[in-house]
Amino acid sequence: METGGEQFEVIVPEVDVFANDEELHNHHDHGEEPSAVNATVFTKEQSWKIDFATALPQRQEFGPTIKTVAKIEPARGEEEIIPAKASGLVIFSNNNLVEGKQVANGEKLFTISSSEMAENNFAVQLAEAKSNYETNKANYERKSELVKDRLVSKQELLNAKNAYETSKAVYENLSKNFNESGQMVKSKMSGFVKQIFVSNGQYVAAGQPLVSISQNNKLLLIAQVQQKYLSLLPSINTANITTIHDKKTYTLDELNGKILSYGKSANDDSYLFPVSMEIANHAGFAPGTFVEVFLKTMTNSKAITVPNSALLEEQGIYYVFVQLTPEMFEKREVKIGGTDGLQTEITVGLNADERIVTQGAMQVKLAKSTGALDPHAGHVH
Repeated sequence: METGGEQFEVIVPEVDVFANDEELHNHHDHGEEPSAVNATVFTKEQSWKIDFATALPQRQEFGPTIKTVAKIEPARGEEEIIPAKASGLVIFSNNNLVEGKQVANGEKLFTISSSEMAENNFAVQLAEAKSNYETNKANYERKSELVKDRLVSKQELLNAKNAYETSKAVYENLSKNFNESGQMVKSKMSGFVKQIFVSNGQYVAAGQPLVSISQNNKLLLIAQVQQKYLSLLPSINTANITTIHDKKTYTLDELNGKILSYGKSANDDSYLFPVSMEIANHAGFAPGTFVEVFLKTMTNSKAITVPNSALLEEQGIYYVFVQLTPEMFEKREVKIGGTDGLQTEITVGLNADERIVTQGAMQVKLAKSTGALDPHAGHVH
């Protein structure tokens, strides 16, 4: 290169220069090209049309994981069962009271009536309590005046006061919870009707459950673990949770959850050890249903892991697609270890510095089965 009367020499190592395309193809070394049997072309244009991503495997702490099933229950304090306070006939406050209905704190749900009953008639009891209260109140007020003139003793005044306060407490209690129609049953919290235990017009005894109200803000997950994992229970520190109906997986942190405890003894009926977790109901979990749980344990050992979406399975053999060039991918068999529902350990077949397809692996597989291999895919000449 010559400029301004001076000459310069630029040396670029390991760059082959060809006069034309024909010379390029004649001299190109195909010995290192991937085999068409294991490699496929997936162009940038194809990847832009789908949810496609590549990434390096992660080398991270990955200990033993216990896969099991957990039942979802309302968290303690998130559910209230309202009983009948007296015997009588149940009358629904409205016809819209059904399971799943939202209710407010203090909302009237039922009336327990005894108006047609000879015994334990609320109207009679309320009228009697009101009469006793008014009589004892007047007697106490009268003796309060007489004691000033020493016409009654202080002991008589004290007895009158006790009778007045007792009858007042009885009357206020009855008038607060009952009227002439009967007992008013109200919701004690805002939430929804989980279950109704009675039907309209049914006779109930005092203490019998009427309805359960639930909030579902927090939920309790009870997982059952086999005895062979007993030694791992103290080292459980977190979990991943997979819903059965849509196969979505959440970490315990995503649900603002925590491990509460693990059982120190087996259940009598199943010989399994319970592990209890609490989560915030952000994902639409429903009490009474089941979820898959991957209980993760603490460890100091590290392993190569890949997202579960990167793995393909054919007749019990697992594969990943390794990116060789920008548009060429090799289908490679791998051996897997444990999984936590999101990541799977790779024991054989993959290095930590090999980029793989993490999203869209199935589309790459379909492209392999339908398209022909271009030996120069991904090369820029």
